[in-house]
Amino acid sequence: MTSPHVLVLFGASGDLAHRKLFPGLFHLHRSGLLPDVRIIGTGRHSPGTDEEFREKVAPEDGGAEWAEFAERIRFVVSSAEDGEDLAAAVTEAERELGGDDVRRLLYLSVPPSAMQPMVAMLKSTGLHERAHLVLEKPFGRDLASAKDLNATVLDVFDESDVFRIDHFLGKEAAQNILALRFANGLLEPVWNSGHIAYVQIDVPEKIGIEGRASFMEATGTFRDMISTHLFQLLGFVALEPPVHLDADSLHEEKVKVFRAVRPFDPEQVVFGQYEGYRDEDGVADDSTVETFVAIEAYIDNWRWHGVPFLLRTGKAMGEGRRTITLGFEEPPLRMFPDEADGSPNELVLELTDEPEISLEVRAKRPGPGMNIAHARLDLRFEQAFEDVEPLEAYEKLLLDAMTGDHLLFISTAEVERLWELCDPVLADPPPALPYEKGSWGPQEALDLPGERGWRLPEK
Repeated sequence: MTSPHVLVLFGASGDLAHRKLFPGLFHLHRSGLLPDVRIIGTGRHSPGTDEEFREKVAPEDGGAEWAEFAERIRFVVSSAEDGEDLAAAVTEAERELGGDDVRRLLYLSVPPSAMQPMVAMLKSTGLHERAHLVLEKPFGRDLASAKDLNATVLDVFDESDVFRIDHFLGKEAAQNILALRFANGLLEPVWNSGHIAYVQIDVPEKIGIEGRASFMEATGTFRDMISTHLFQLLGFVALEPPVHLDADSLHEEKVKVFRAVRPFDPEQVVFGQYEGYRDEDGVADDSTVETFVAIEAYIDNWRWHGVPFLLRTGKAMGEGRRTITLGFEEPPLRMFPDEADGSPNELVLELTDEPEISLEVRAKRPGPGMNIAHARLDLRFEQAFEDVEPLEAYEKLLLDAMTGDHLLFISTAEVERLWELCDPVLADPPPALPYEKGSWGPQEALDLPGERGWRLPEK
């Protein structure tokens, strides 16, 4: 539990607020984890009365508890040009909470182009005082715009008050990457190029753009997913053990990894666009925007030299998954008369809402002969920890932002280094190759891992 808070949600009428933020705050309230709060949704256009707004953001299972909680929610119209009514509403909410220790959480779920004017408004109205600022990705569109945005933000807020959110890092499964690596003497000694042959970070999505044509046309999958989610997961997989498990130490090790990433080889970057994308409402007839990206990346440091990191993500693919696969080197000699063919030993992390970790090994098939077959060891967290209810990613990160814990957020140095890596691809992007809906991407991407192929689809 932390100090009383006034939460101001910019973009409160949007999809993210409806699907994640309001349900997340309500769940934290029901769990007894949320401090005494007042929640002010804001945007350019009024959704109607406060009661109508509460109905629009109400979760399906709210019931009487939601009705009681919703009394703390209101909507105030504001814009980058006019924030006076919003500032007055925040002051009134603070008086209701009744104390000088009331904190503010300002959540900017707005397009990158609107962030700088909004930050200027926060300063001119005094809303930045005693406030933590949460920024939704993408953090700029390239290195230059990211630096401009960071300069604007840090002119108004201290770095310690800025929380750049990437919800993948709030997932229990992503946090378990750190626990798996650094809490187990079985794994850390083999977590390197001497034992690991390849790493795959695979985030296919079965859905298409789901009516978000304007976002996709302006951003593309490379900016939306590679420079954020997938590289943040790569950072967790590849970083060196931090001196302490605190925000500064973790961010420092992630930056070291990102600095060691080799400049991308254009031949190892594949863009794709699913067939029918140009027929979606709001998409240009001649659009060249990528809905799919696959990359082979290398980290030139002692731990990972020579190990390919294969990253893939896209829309309208064969399945929706979030899978990290570490493939281990084969034994130097084959000694069994009937060795199992196929994939080597693999450690597989499923980053779903019900996370799993599996280890695929070879074992003796029961019977009279010394015959080898594939077997699998599984860890299902909902079975291992039956009496614990995990927090959803946004719930965890909202709570951390209120308490001031930066561990699972992204630093300025990380943002700018990742744009340094990505800028050359954006300046000279490969052509977006067509691929069928429900497939696994263009053939050129399927060929990236070589003979082993991608783990997904599973063989």
